[in-house]
Amino acid sequence: MARFFDAFSTDLGIDLGTCNTLIHVRGKGIVISEPSVVAVERGTKKVVAVGTEAKRMLNKTPGDIIAIQPLRDGVIADLETTEKMIRFFISKVIPRRWLVKPRMVIGVPTCITEVERRAVEESAYKAGAREVKVIEESLAAAIGANIPIFEPSGHMVCDIGGGTTEISVISLGGMVATNAIRLGGDEFDEAIIKHVRSVHNLIIGEQTAENLKMTIGNASPEKKIEKMEIKGTDAITGLPRRLEIDSVEVREALQEPIDAITEEIKRTLGQTPPELAADIVERGIVMTGGGSLLKGLPRLISKETGVPVILAENPMLCVANGAGAYFELTRDMAKNKKTIYNNLNT
Repeated sequence: MARFFDAFSTDLGIDLGTCNTLIHVRGKGIVISEPSVVAVERGTKKVVAVGTEAKRMLNKTPGDIIAIQPLRDGVIADLETTEKMIRFFISKVIPRRWLVKPRMVIGVPTCITEVERRAVEESAYKAGAREVKVIEESLAAAIGANIPIFEPSGHMVCDIGGGTTEISVISLGGMVATNAIRLGGDEFDEAIIKHVRSVHNLIIGEQTAENLKMTIGNASPEKKIEKMEIKGTDAITGLPRRLEIDSVEVREALQEPIDAITEEIKRTLGQTPPELAADIVERGIVMTGGGSLLKGLPRLISKETGVPVILAENPMLCVANGAGAYFELTRDMAKNKKTIYNNLNT
């Protein structure tokens, strides 16, 4: 019966991110990539919008509608709203007439507690899952980046998400050393917001800060200095105001969170056994997650650590792709182990 269900069920890999939720469907690839935002009516908690449409409502809603980000720092802050969000996304990819419930693999940060981990599982089961497997984000990212994780050699992955950064050394399919900090792309945005207010007395929103980061943000000096005009509210007069800011100033604003990530990578390298460290020096550090797309960040980390740094192909999709491939990969590995065992005993 289990084989029957496995044959006809849909396998979903979910990157339940602070900023975005991505869903991978076996045989189809990434089918959902939308902001982790839900808009609900204030009194009834009835869902008004989810994903991209809901994000447009952030900080712009009338009094009777609330735009909620149900995940904070990579974990569920609002269980009920998260369940509604997952259920909504699943309904978009699986028809209601489908009789066999899906299996789900969800990537989570290693820094979350057991209670937070169970909250993720509970949310997935309530959203309609038949089977839920929760795995570490960096392991999922490594699979999604096509790293041969079952080899007897060391591979380092640095996954910078919206709310967390996770650095892991993987060998023989397991974590040899891993560290995670609740710091990611959201903290990059927050650092820009604080800098603009403290230096220029201008209050800007999260979307403006994110746009500034993605357009001219950088982690290491560039030959060309870029400039961008932003709009916000004057902190003294309360009136709308424009401001032109350059890439040098944005880099200065991002210095503190970038330094924290670099130090965490160095700490993880220091915890790595010498033989595996030698493999990492040869193979390099693979960077995944949306935060790794910050211009100049791989170059800066390589300079600070003395280790080559490779940006994964489609870094934002790695966790979802890896989670989606998890069931198939582990099944193939089990078959290979069984074949080897049978060969040794014949």
